[in-house]
Formats: sequence, C-alpha cells, structure tokens
Amino acid sequence: MAGLAFGLLTILSGGTALFGSDAARAAVGNAVPFVLWFNFLAGFAYVAAAVGLLMRRRWGLWLSVAIVIATALVFIAFGIQVQLGGLFEMRTVGAMILRMGVWGIIALVARRSLSGR
Repeated sequence: MAGLAFGLLTILSGGTALFGSDAARAAVGNAVPFVLWFNFLAGFAYVAAAVGLLMRRRWGLWLSVAIVIATALVFIAFGIQVQLGGLFEMRTVGAMILRMGVWGIIALVARRSLSGR
C-alpha cells in the first residue's frame, strides 16, 4: 500500500536528516527543526494508519484523518515561522503540500472503502 511505503520512506529520510552523518544533516540546509521532527515522528503514524487500513479497521481511517489535520496545523505553524523571518527551505513547502495531499487522498479512499461505497 502507498501509505505504508510513504511511511517507511518518511522514517528513513527523516531519520537520516536527524541522526545521519554530518554530510546528511548538512544536506537538509535550513530545515525547520519542529517540522523535521514532526515529519519523522509522523512516519510512524503513517505506518500504523496503513496497517490499520490494510486490516480494514476504522481506526486506520481516523488516524489518517488525524494525520491530515496534524500536518495542516504544523504547516500553519511553519507558515507563521516563515512570516516571522525564520530561515527555511522552499522544498519544505512542497513536502508539506505533498504530505497533506497524499494522506487526504488516502483518508478519502479509505472512507469510501470502509463505508462500502
């Protein structure tokens, strides 16, 4: 499932950015620490939600919805940090949009699938 792969890749990339070599950490540039930590930890929620959905459990749907909401809230906080003049990487904007979009679609498909539509 896409959500499971997305989660595992998120954990891998976030873990490398947070705990990797000096070169790996330097490659993230002006990453915003709270966004980086959120995305890394969210990877574990992605995996859990994907497992729940694969098992056709409603909690997998609700966790998917919570992921979208939490990502939107962190994106808003990121926007505030940028407006206050904080350093950031433009790729973070794209990554946050991608994360919200992927999990929004997963939640919509899961809702239809679990409700039998």
